[in-house]
Amino acid sequence: MIVQYEETGKVDPFRSMVAELSASPDVQGLMVLACDGNDWTAEELDPVLTALETPVFGGIFPQIIHGRQNRERGTLMVGLPVRPEVEWIHGLSGSAATLAGQVEAVADGWGADLIESSDTLFVFVDGLGRGISTLVESLFFCFGLERNLLGGGAGSLSFVQRPCIVTPEGLKEDAAVIVKLPMRSGVGVAHGWDPISEGMKVTEADRNVIQTLDWRPAFHVYRELVEAHSGKSFEDHDFFDLAKGYPFGINKLGTEVVVRDPFKVAERDGLVCVGEVPSGATVKLLTGSTESLIAAAGRARRLAEESAPFRAGPEHPALFIDCISRVLYLREAIEREVEVAGGDRCLFGALTLGEIANSGKDYLEFYNKTAVLALLD
Repeated sequence: MIVQYEETGKVDPFRSMVAELSASPDVQGLMVLACDGNDWTAEELDPVLTALETPVFGGIFPQIIHGRQNRERGTLMVGLPVRPEVEWIHGLSGSAATLAGQVEAVADGWGADLIESSDTLFVFVDGLGRGISTLVESLFFCFGLERNLLGGGAGSLSFVQRPCIVTPEGLKEDAAVIVKLPMRSGVGVAHGWDPISEGMKVTEADRNVIQTLDWRPAFHVYRELVEAHSGKSFEDHDFFDLAKGYPFGINKLGTEVVVRDPFKVAERDGLVCVGEVPSGATVKLLTGSTESLIAAAGRARRLAEESAPFRAGPEHPALFIDCISRVLYLREAIEREVEVAGGDRCLFGALTLGEIANSGKDYLEFYNKTAVLALLD
């Protein structure tokens, strides 16, 4: 595996790096992890992507990880030693039936029953699409738990939706790319957030918008709890500045508590989250500390080492899919988290709008504010 970093984020150096890597006989596929700060457009990037004979996939993320640091500009190119099979899904905010049909078509094309348990599936999604949880549920039904699947949400911290998914057919918006890679992996998931409230029933929700909690406008309930715990007021702070330390947690069978990150107030004082929250679910308000989040990154690494179907040593590179809101919460301490997650390995990754993972045995889920570490063979 070859990992290269281009620091300027400009398209011309990216084109040169793509040409160099794709010409190498040791490279059978390309993974692209790019920064939103590059300001790429589909018009600039599509001619580069569509001209490639080497399979390519990836996304544009709020930030990426290289050299044990978070980077706001630049591009990571990963030359893969095995050939990926790449498919992409359009209309991520469309109907559940349409999404499920597209995933089923991918599974049928690959022969889902024939996919080896040693294969790793990657999925990168437009993090502002409204059907991510529906997509992930369809992936679970089609591919089961017998193989590892991981990925995350691409997009911008401006929360303006635009093309961000890298496919062989160009840069796509409101889309997802699904990749089958014949490579073994070990995956660990942990977050470090703890409950500080009693359970609250989601009495009304529309996909990723919580409209009422216990029959009251969701923001009213959320504001009372956050202001009481933090001693700060939403009147004096930007919404996300306070909300980044107070996500919701949904208990689900067989997984880490699933975290949902509210990022703005909706109409009628609802809360817009990264990822869907089902009506009838019970949620609790969570919070954490610098130390609890860093400790969770270490736990994700240990879980990845334990679950790996090979003896995980320093020679196995680590792909870190970490939530961008953890960066905003940890600030300078993000370098400590990355150090703990990587240990003595080569580590690279993306800072995402939501994380996707299972470890070949746990229920597949779309997470927020969570650390996902994959060790690749």
